[in-house]
Amino acid sequence: MSRPLAVLLGVQLPGVSDADHEGDLAELERLVRTLGYDVQATVTQRRDALAAAAVLGEGKLKELADLTGGKGTVPSGAPAVKSKARAKWAGARGDDDVAAENAAGGADHEGASARPTVVVVDHEISPSQARNLEKATGAEVLDRTGVIIEIFHRHARSREARLEVEIARLQYVAPRMREAGGGKERQRGKGSGEAAIELDRRKIRDRIAELREQLAAIQREQDNRRHARQDQLRVALVGYTNAGKSSLMRALTGSQVLVEDKLFATLDTTVRALQPETKPRILVSDTVGFIKKLPHDLVASFRSTLDEALEASLLLYVVDASDPTHEAQLEVTRTVLKDIRADAVPSKLLFNKADRLDAGARQGLLRKHAAEGAMVLSAHDPADVAALRQVILAFFEAKMVEEDIVVPYSKQSLLGEVYDSARVVAEDYDETGTRLRVRGLPAAIARLRHACGE
Repeated sequence: MSRPLAVLLGVQLPGVSDADHEGDLAELERLVRTLGYDVQATVTQRRDALAAAAVLGEGKLKELADLTGGKGTVPSGAPAVKSKARAKWAGARGDDDVAAENAAGGADHEGASARPTVVVVDHEISPSQARNLEKATGAEVLDRTGVIIEIFHRHARSREARLEVEIARLQYVAPRMREAGGGKERQRGKGSGEAAIELDRRKIRDRIAELREQLAAIQREQDNRRHARQDQLRVALVGYTNAGKSSLMRALTGSQVLVEDKLFATLDTTVRALQPETKPRILVSDTVGFIKKLPHDLVASFRSTLDEALEASLLLYVVDASDPTHEAQLEVTRTVLKDIRADAVPSKLLFNKADRLDAGARQGLLRKHAAEGAMVLSAHDPADVAALRQVILAFFEAKMVEEDIVVPYSKQSLLGEVYDSARVVAEDYDETGTRLRVRGLPAAIARLRHACGE
């Protein structure tokens, strides 16, 4: 079964290089394909700014409309002027003109099935620009933000992710709602005096408030769980969407997290223990991927993912080394983490998908990023995964200290917690209780001492 067709629309603004512009359009095409469309054509134009009315200039707008079967013009919003002269002129038009129009319409109809039904703009555009583009092209218009939100909407699985996406989606839809019948009809009864669109927007505001209350309750539970893990060793996988974070998560933890070769396959934060399990345990978090021009509402909504990055002991920046734009993708990751103040968290740079690189490309990456101690690896190579595991263990080992803890005989129930939170090097007994030599993080050992009454 053939998939619906789309046209990409890009405007190259001053200060944007040809390479960046082409990279943005290539990424937009991947987003559109993830949404379920095949891209038939791409229309681009260099401009100092997006045209206020319909993004493009008149000539390019006509070129775009030729692809979609539209008229290529934005009709005036003013009502047509009625006069006897105009009516007489319209009546004097010959039947030949009408026949010609009907023939043209028939031709358009015959080719309609092969025409793109959606125009996707690689910019965030205003509701009026979207409406004008739709009038000129006869196709549905989505901007980059709309595409990303729709992908998130389809891929969200957990209740928390669904709530977060619905909030962002409603915030996006509300200003783009259109008035029916000129917006003049009024409601009767409750809300009397409001136009239909005003009432609909009020319902959306009420729904957003309701969703935020539900989300706040879930996030309080998440905060409590994170608080319980605060003394544990935590690693967070962060990076661009489709960089291979979930594949690394599977390899490091043995968990069956979703792995798909598509953008934003993972929207839910997953936490699993590093395998083979260590003492103390090391927890690994898989987080939602970043992307260029990620909508602000989505960044704000996915607070739980951002908190995982903020509260981790170590961040693993995962980069798709096989992607030609990997340097730009790494910059996006760093920018987002800087925006949420997670750039101060210790990090390790991982160039993933090395199985798609030749030896020269691998060495080039290692030389270029030698100062950052970068690793080039493949999540599908057990030797590479084992080497990464050793790097993670060495990072935490360097922060650990050895101290003695005495667990009184009256508090022997704490022994399980001691074994979970630290590595027991030696164990002995005296008249005061169980004497343990433990190795762990200073904060965890201090907490255990306090629990034992020291």
